[in-house]
Amino acid sequence: MPIARSFRIVTYLTVTLLVLALSGTAPAAAGPQSAQSAAQASTTGTWQPPLSTRGRYIVDAAGNRFRLKAANWDGAQGSWTGSGSSADPANHHAGQDSYGIPLGLDRAPLSQLVSDFQALGINSIRLPFSNEMIHTTTPVPDAAVTANPQLRGRTPLEVYDAVVTALTGAGFAVILNNHTNTSRWCCGVDGNERWNSSQSTQQWADDWVFMARRYAANSRVVGADLYNEVRRDVLDDPNWGLGDGHDWYAAAQLAGDRILTEANPNLLIVVEGINWTGLPVDGLPHGRPVLTPVRTLSDTLVDAHKLVYSAHFYGYTGPRHSGATGIGETSDPRYQDLTRGELYQALADEAFFVTTEGKHYTAPVWISEFGIGANETGTAARTWFGNITDYFADQDADFAYWPLVGWAGHDDWALLSYDSSGHRSGILDGGDWRATAWNHLMSSAGRTGYVGPGTTWRMLSTDHGDQVESLRVRAGGDWDSGAYKAVCPDGLRLIGLAHSGGRGLCTDATAGDLRATGSAQTVVTDERYVPAGGDWASGYTKLQCPAGQFVIGYSRRGERVSAVLCAPASAALGASGRTVWFDRSDNRPADGAGDDFAYGAYKGQCAAGEFVAGVAFTTRVGSAQGPAAVLCVPLPS
Repeated sequence: MPIARSFRIVTYLTVTLLVLALSGTAPAAAGPQSAQSAAQASTTGTWQPPLSTRGRYIVDAAGNRFRLKAANWDGAQGSWTGSGSSADPANHHAGQDSYGIPLGLDRAPLSQLVSDFQALGINSIRLPFSNEMIHTTTPVPDAAVTANPQLRGRTPLEVYDAVVTALTGAGFAVILNNHTNTSRWCCGVDGNERWNSSQSTQQWADDWVFMARRYAANSRVVGADLYNEVRRDVLDDPNWGLGDGHDWYAAAQLAGDRILTEANPNLLIVVEGINWTGLPVDGLPHGRPVLTPVRTLSDTLVDAHKLVYSAHFYGYTGPRHSGATGIGETSDPRYQDLTRGELYQALADEAFFVTTEGKHYTAPVWISEFGIGANETGTAARTWFGNITDYFADQDADFAYWPLVGWAGHDDWALLSYDSSGHRSGILDGGDWRATAWNHLMSSAGRTGYVGPGTTWRMLSTDHGDQVESLRVRAGGDWDSGAYKAVCPDGLRLIGLAHSGGRGLCTDATAGDLRATGSAQTVVTDERYVPAGGDWASGYTKLQCPAGQFVIGYSRRGERVSAVLCAPASAALGASGRTVWFDRSDNRPADGAGDDFAYGAYKGQCAAGEFVAGVAFTTRVGSAQGPAAVLCVPLPS
């Protein structure tokens, strides 16, 4: 949600940080929704769930492009701003008490709300929730569901169930969004800064497994948006890949894999970039990393075609501006202060570079929040809104407006507002200046129809532990106990390694899924499979796959290669190839396919038409004992 629409929250964040700079209970019963399966029969959409990814695009089960044209139906994440009585609407964001459920259920029947959403032309809903909502057992007050008396006596989670059923029954795709830990308006120093600010990472991941299982029977629940606007708390920044308790990369990797393996293998896993680090003070480091860390460390899940990255953009924030006014306001430009060209460059640098095809980080980018007020009169802000919607249209971007629903006379940012009698107003009616830009975005041309599979590239990292992303290998247990292990997702093969640091690169280039059916695999720890007369790295230890097998994974103890993991191929493989050395410099294809998967380290990589048949390293005293060469063998023609 917008981090600075409540300036008192941003100011409190800034003041608290400046001062410091200077000086689990079990979830509620998880029974399936009673109407969940019935909802499928009444769907009106033409798309076929589940959704997955192909390169930069999201596609449906038939392989056809599914562009997320979405909006955020907020409320279930909480609306209380953290001061004063939570029973007083004045102490809730924009004076709107959501009662911890989606806004508007006190003002209009659920069926009317869904019908109005359809009139907007959107096809999907980002549906925020809090971890507190999951565990709350107290029914919502009758006042929360005045226009929906059938929901009286239900807990917030049960109301959320009913909303999911209504939306998916009408054909919408629903993306679950863990927005907050506590049911409190985000995003300052509020106990919601990180996924584990008010709870453990274990509890957070457990709650995600619970939610994913709860809606697993509803195929139009298509995504898990893991956490909203990860940012600095009072004492520390979140980071991307340091391996500590604030490592968002590691936490997202953990939760995403657990959702796909323990709860629902069909869900898209949405990972938002880091929203803020540092102190918002001129002269001190600060800014919005967004997705920039992905360039050198990208996620790889057990399903190589389920990852979606997301980012948020608002005009009053900026690449290094928190959005604050007054105390905490820095001299950095806001996005709305940038020229059209500068804005477009910032968007590309911070997020849209991820959509470049042929990289280890290539994935769809979903702008899951952007928005502006209907009462906005500022020229810069209005110009920004036109520019950014033009950019989204030109980039054929997936998007979600914030917010979808509000109370009339309260939150003018909402696309649709409802008064106490249920009368609707907003962007569907005349006089809303946002309509021109919104309609342009909604009607903008983009890729449609079938999207071919293309080539997939994925990074492996053993920086701080294992990254075994093959379900077949996981089923076989620990194949090199005590070592850090990395294995490509099923359908991909290893094609590149780094000399130090334990990074690898996987692909399905040229051959697609090369592995034979079944679970057979070979752990190679010595030279027994090197054929007589086949010394392809003289003086080095060579770990080579048996005939007819190829490398899908590797392990290390410290920097030393511990083993390679080989799998049998579905077609006859050749045995002779070429040695690619990379102990003294990079040795990669000239086209740079897959991009730099081990920034700052020497790398070796086979060509797209080859597979890795072996890895060589030295055990000489005083020498780095990481991979020094790979044996690249042509793929079967």
